[in-house]
Amino acid sequence: MGNQLEILEAEALKLTSGERAAFAQLLLQSLDEDAEIEEAWAAEVERRIADVESGTVQVIPIAEALAQVRAALK
Repeated sequence: MGNQLEILEAEALKLTSGERAAFAQLLLQSLDEDAEIEEAWAAEVERRIADVESGTVQVIPIAEALAQVRAALK
């Protein structure tokens, strides 16, 4: 992989500054999939917080939740 990276780097450095900027932008956009996942999780967290704050869902103390899980595993 290192050799491929070195070849790619050498070829990229032959590009004009504008071409390198466009290439860099393409590479950064390819990482946006992770950003989309992070945004989706952030939205889910906000939704869950709103559900708890509005009383739509009932929270269970951790000790009780763990006791239920342990009982279910027996």
